[in-house]
Amino acid sequence: MKQTRGFAMAVAVTTLLTGVPAAQARGTDLIDADAEVTFKGGSAVRCGDTLTEHTRLTHDLSCPGSAPFAIQVVGEGVVLDLGGHTVRRTGPANTDSQGIALQTNSMVRNGTIQGFGRAIMIPSGSGASNVRLHKLALLDGYSGVYNEATTDFLITECRVSGNSVGLNRELDASSGSFDVRSSVFTHNELAMLADFHNIDVLGSTFRSNGSVFNCWQGLVRIRSSTIASNDAVGSIRNDPGFRICNEIRFENTLIANNAAFAPASEPVWEPIKLSMLGSFVTNNGTGLEAAAVNVYIDGNTFHDNAAGLTLSDREGLPPGPLTGIVRGNNFLSNDGDGLRVNPPSKPTVVNNRALDNAGFGIYAPTAFDGGGNVARNNAAGDCVGIVCAMY
Repeated sequence: MKQTRGFAMAVAVTTLLTGVPAAQARGTDLIDADAEVTFKGGSAVRCGDTLTEHTRLTHDLSCPGSAPFAIQVVGEGVVLDLGGHTVRRTGPANTDSQGIALQTNSMVRNGTIQGFGRAIMIPSGSGASNVRLHKLALLDGYSGVYNEATTDFLITECRVSGNSVGLNRELDASSGSFDVRSSVFTHNELAMLADFHNIDVLGSTFRSNGSVFNCWQGLVRIRSSTIASNDAVGSIRNDPGFRICNEIRFENTLIANNAAFAPASEPVWEPIKLSMLGSFVTNNGTGLEAAAVNVYIDGNTFHDNAAGLTLSDREGLPPGPLTGIVRGNNFLSNDGDGLRVNPPSKPTVVNNRALDNAGFGIYAPTAFDGGGNVARNNAAGDCVGIVCAMY
């Protein structure tokens, strides 16, 4: 991967991203995460216990991975506070081992769960439709969160690290959503899987993962976050079966120093819709290639990547050429084309700047020319298919 050469806008964008309070997500108040409750137990908790009331641990637990679970919560609305302690697996690794199993709507907070196949587990048939996870470290297992039911998760100020899959689900047997705020994902093979789940991320960091997301069935929205130094940003396949990624959407997000946007085995993202607003994309080892039905690419900067942005038609249903808006973007000093629109795609290209790219500035022979585009000093030519001004 290329070394960062420095760009003044990076500082401004980073300041913008880190200055967004997590509590602004959807206008939701997060004070319930630290709500005071009356704890009735904790000192007597042992591995294999089932909890029916608010509990705060007073000691670490080392629990065998061969047991059904380390702790089970069955009381509706129960708060399990780990009290800063660790629940860890002992014995051989077991991908089916369960750390904290939640059978009802409940909250787990303030501690570490380490080494389990499923650190937080929602079993099939449980009544846990809404689960809150706060200030947890989910470490070194197969899955940080594993859902077998129909569950909506609110995940705040958590650290998910060293897992095969950070946020995971039971194949063809679960649904729900992962609402992630102010959390950090590092050193996971895959940070998040969207399969009959929608994922909404705000104010979070993804660093040194194999891949940040796999959008297989559902949608992924990432806002005011940082995606840096991962092997790949994500995977969006065109599944010949029935699964479809409805939308991948970035807002005010920094995407920097990743080895690639997509793994070499699936180098093109193929969602129904690609949306990118106000984001800064710099020093990535590949360009962003997307085959979509509709795009909304507005106010972004692609700077010093191996290539800029390439748009193409998505094969299969729904049919028709790619349409949408590519507006007000900067394509600067990329090692390939700045913006390439492959025929017969027909987005409207308006008010973009393409400067100092090693390929074409804007190559868009079948696009609609919305005017106001500027290009200069692009090695292969400034504009094809649309009219660009020098200034």
